[in-house]
Amino acid sequence: MPHLPPHLPPPRTPGSYRIALVCLGNICRSPTAHVVLEHRLADAGLDDRVEVASSGTGGWHVGNPMDERAAATLTTAGYDPTRHRARQYDTTWPEAYDLVLVMDEANLADVGGRTERIGMFRDLDPIDPGGEVPDPYYGGTDGFEEVLAMVERTSDAIVHALPDTLEPPARDHA
Repeated sequence: MPHLPPHLPPPRTPGSYRIALVCLGNICRSPTAHVVLEHRLADAGLDDRVEVASSGTGGWHVGNPMDERAAATLTTAGYDPTRHRARQYDTTWPEAYDLVLVMDEANLADVGGRTERIGMFRDLDPIDPGGEVPDPYYGGTDGFEEVLAMVERTSDAIVHALPDTLEPPARDHA
């Protein structure tokens, strides 16, 4: 059964799009989504028009690399997690980004709740929309693999929706 592409809010700047991904500490879920979404955007030829950032609502891990288990899961799947350094969410992001996607209900509350430009990452999940991305931090390897599967299919849905959301770049008709 084909899935309709998710609705994304319009770009603030025609021809480009900015997406922010948010979890609690920015060492597991949001950086996994960041790495995968950037990879998928590059594969689709959209990486020059779509910017991705990630952060955590808490500041405990600022400057640290991704959780080793999350990084290992990404590496095994063919992604490069080495560039990630944790950052803390900035309250200006809802005005600076076209779309802010959080991983769970607590993150949603931390960023001020749902708006046209703030929602749950899995709102865009084509198989099981509307749920949370579970925090794998206190569990085993299987939790990181489950998160990766959710992130990959949701990232694919986002990438699929972006061409219709992005306006074509302005052309010089001189």
